[in-house]
Amino acid sequence: MVDVKRLAADILGVGVSRIKISPEAAERLEEVVTKDDVRALIDQGLIWAEPERGVSRGRWRVRHIKKKKGRRRGHGSRKGPRTDEEEAWKEKVRAMRRFLNTLKRKGKLEPRVWRQLYRMVKGNYFRDLDHLKTYINEHKLAKEPVR
Repeated sequence: MVDVKRLAADILGVGVSRIKISPEAAERLEEVVTKDDVRALIDQGLIWAEPERGVSRGRWRVRHIKKKKGRRRGHGSRKGPRTDEEEAWKEKVRAMRRFLNTLKRKGKLEPRVWRQLYRMVKGNYFRDLDHLKTYINEHKLAKEPVR
């Protein structure tokens, strides 16, 4: 039986563990000597190779449903680079405040306008420094256009 399985595996090009032999062929196995004998049994359907086993998606489906519900999304489950939003916010605000202070020091902004813009910066009104400059120029808040 072991030799028959090995021959069949060789013929079918699969591993020995995937070879299955029908119980009806059991008494005929003693007569099998050559590869041609094994081929004949394969043609009769008494010996065959089981299909490959794939990777089950069952566990994935369960996990996917849980993730859709919002589970498994905690800090310990996250991958990829961590973006520190607070640091980015601080850098953005500091840049805009530096710019406003420069304009005030040069006398391009009146104190009331400076205070208004300063508070808008704090309130996250502006996306970035360019947005702040555009806002100042469009609303003609500076004594001369800012660059």
